[in-house]
Amino acid sequence: MQVIPVIDIRKGVVVRAISGRRSEYKPIVTPLAQTSAPLDVARGLMSVHPFETLYIADLDAIEGRGENYDTIRAISEAIAPAGLWVDAGSKRAAEIDRWLALPQVHVVIGSESYENACELCSFRDNPHVVLSLDFSARSFLGDEALLNDASLWPQRVVVMTLARVGSGLGPDLMSFREIVRRAEGRRVFAAGGVRSVGDLVALEEAGAAGALVATALHDGRLTHADLAQLR
Repeated sequence: MQVIPVIDIRKGVVVRAISGRRSEYKPIVTPLAQTSAPLDVARGLMSVHPFETLYIADLDAIEGRGENYDTIRAISEAIAPAGLWVDAGSKRAAEIDRWLALPQVHVVIGSESYENACELCSFRDNPHVVLSLDFSARSFLGDEALLNDASLWPQRVVVMTLARVGSGLGPDLMSFREIVRRAEGRRVFAAGGVRSVGDLVALEEAGAAGALVATALHDGRLTHADLAQLR
């Protein structure tokens, strides 16, 4: 069960996610870092536990306001040999290759960034690409064909339940189990709602290869002792 801390970058700083309502995201205040600067927060998260991977969502890039490439590159260098999963709204092969040129970086392709599932066909066999199936509170975000055709999925898939992110509601186990059932042996990761070790255990029992976590780490509800016990 791999636990992957999440860093959401918006307007150049780390923000605390609230149920996917990005307009309401505010710079994070956390005991793990003195500032909301991405590099400070990344180092703070790595001080909790020797995580193998951090997940970064570059919301500026996803929302078309520029990008945080240099900042993310600095984080990659600072946390090595740990790796990064980066969602920067990448759509084209050249954009993906640019990120993959950084050491230890894997690219996350978010379904919300794609209106045509066929555009993903050239990426599904790349072992350094991760697909995020993004869900709002009411619906799937992206081309429904991508959700319905598991043959388009790469070997790692994130089930991103945005309405559960930072909500304290717990993970959506029912929906997660359905994706695992259809994944045909792919590694499936949960994102959204994890509050405690109990939630991680429940997800593992539901077939999760790992989970993306943020709020529970910053609030101290998941500690180094918890994660060591889980391992």
